[in-house]
Amino acid sequence: MTMVVCVQVVVENGIVRVTLSIPEGMITGIEYNGVENLLETQNPDENRGYWDLSWSKLGKEHIGMYDRIVGTNFSVVVEDPEQVELSFTNTWDSSSQSDLVPLNIDRRFVMLRGCAGFYSYAIYEHLGEWPGFSIAETRMVLKPSQTKFHYMALSDTRQRIMPMPEDRASGEPLAYPEAVLLTNPINANLRGEVDDKYQYSCENKDGGVHGWICRECTNDSSVGFWMITPSNEFKSGGPLKQDLTSHVGPTMLSMFLSAHYGGDDVKLRFEEGEPWRKVFGPVFVYLNSASDAEDPYTALWEDAKQQMAIQVQDWPYTFPASEDFPKKQQRGSVHGRLLVRDRYINEDDMMADSAYVGLAPLGEAGSWQIEGKGYQFWTNADTKGYFRIDNIREGDYNLYAFVRGFIGDYKYDVNLTITAGDHINLGNLVYEPPRDGPTLWEIGIPDRTAEEFYIPDANPKYINKLYLSHPTSEAKAPAPVDRFRQYGLWERYSNIYRESDLVYEVGVSNYQRDWFFAQVTRKNETKNAYQATTWTIVFNLTNVDHHNSTYKLRVALASATYADLHVQVNGPERYNPIFRSGLVGADNSIARHGIHGLYHLFNIDVPSDLLIVGTNLIFLTQSKRDTAFEEVMYDYIRLEGPLNSH
Repeated sequence: MTMVVCVQVVVENGIVRVTLSIPEGMITGIEYNGVENLLETQNPDENRGYWDLSWSKLGKEHIGMYDRIVGTNFSVVVEDPEQVELSFTNTWDSSSQSDLVPLNIDRRFVMLRGCAGFYSYAIYEHLGEWPGFSIAETRMVLKPSQTKFHYMALSDTRQRIMPMPEDRASGEPLAYPEAVLLTNPINANLRGEVDDKYQYSCENKDGGVHGWICRECTNDSSVGFWMITPSNEFKSGGPLKQDLTSHVGPTMLSMFLSAHYGGDDVKLRFEEGEPWRKVFGPVFVYLNSASDAEDPYTALWEDAKQQMAIQVQDWPYTFPASEDFPKKQQRGSVHGRLLVRDRYINEDDMMADSAYVGLAPLGEAGSWQIEGKGYQFWTNADTKGYFRIDNIREGDYNLYAFVRGFIGDYKYDVNLTITAGDHINLGNLVYEPPRDGPTLWEIGIPDRTAEEFYIPDANPKYINKLYLSHPTSEAKAPAPVDRFRQYGLWERYSNIYRESDLVYEVGVSNYQRDWFFAQVTRKNETKNAYQATTWTIVFNLTNVDHHNSTYKLRVALASATYADLHVQVNGPERYNPIFRSGLVGADNSIARHGIHGLYHLFNIDVPSDLLIVGTNLIFLTQSKRDTAFEEVMYDYIRLEGPLNSH
């Protein structure tokens, strides 16, 4: 490998050539397969490849500040025939009272011999005497060439020719800022489609590889340009946290932390004097090529997935020079088995089939979904509930879990301290989900999403063709493909329920057909205002235990956006709500085409004297009505009889 240092530093290994500015550390050029620069050369040097963050001073969270991370010192950490590692640092000057984020940041770039790409990671540090602040977002950004890269891929089913930036600029802005109706796109096939970067979000667990393909990038081959994330240990929010990937620009992101689909709850807040240090990454920027004799889109995507699997297998990497990144021998593991105990379902303990089990910093049950200061390590249990979590960094953790088919969050009641070389056997662990009595009725599936409910067809005026239903085979009906990612579905509620709100009759209605996936506000076109909505659940009881008994209503929310949920039983005109959530959630899930945000579980006492033999009614009112985007998405609702009732 060779390295040339002048105003810029150039690193190459015979496959890839990467140019970075000194001392700023901006990626200004990537040469591969005969293409002089895969990045957008019409952009200035500082807007081709970079790290950035959004933050606020404590007490001034309403004033968001943006820092593109610019190095002030450059050094070569490793230079030998096998590896080059470069460091670009910026140090916060406490005496300057700077409006820069109060962090020391050391960004590293690594190139290995024989490797078709390069790695990047960073160490963020907040010293104890520095002022408090909050971080809303930090990420690595690459801007591929607009003239070369038009095809984007982020999963087997989510890949397509994308619009151009000019198409968005000439399009019609829609109700949410990121959404644009393409009215006169360069590619006429895209006319009438909606483009929105949030339509290409995905969960951490599914975001291992995404990127762009240049068809006929050279005379005889096509080129793929990929962002590979081999581990999510440094990302915030756990396996279900949703975030951006690639989108029109072309833009390719590695999101480490953001408030997307979570709001202020997931921002990192640091008090004055609070020390902190964290490594983000490494992530791998991978390049591949395919002969034009092949189907380049399929060939390059499949190869990128194979490369992702290789990178996952190689984690934790052996090459990072920073002592802040522990190698495999410096880490530990835990294993065990998770069982579920619910005597109203089964007299025997049940296997936690495919449960998510993870280690995250110390906290309450479920706190992992808003945690980002530390590291998280997750796995899926097997069909019998056995799990193993490897490569855990040293530190203090709680073990958390959640199981599809059961409400709530599990937390192991013993704090775990992991040290190098530990292999801890936790044996059998038992999760007892919330339960007071037998199930009288239930709506939905407890899976932390609203995906099983009725998701309507998009308004034909506002579609993304990628998410239209398509046939799975000649023998089957069209299958939905992420229908919830279409624009404007909040408007469809008022179209479907024109005169009155949703009424769901237990034992008659079907939640897949009759329960709209989001309880949104209703647009009053005459007054150009929004109205609160009240949904009604109708159910029959053949007997009611009135002997000092309390029934239990479990309401699990998959998402909430500036909502205030009220619950009333049998006669809203006569009774005050038996439950008010208060203002809850800032997920923006429906506006950002998500099917869930943060999970909330409300356990509501229903006094038996409110219930009658015969027909009963439960009213669910989402009382906030300022915008189209205030909503709740239900995950699951269950009414339980009193303890020991039959």
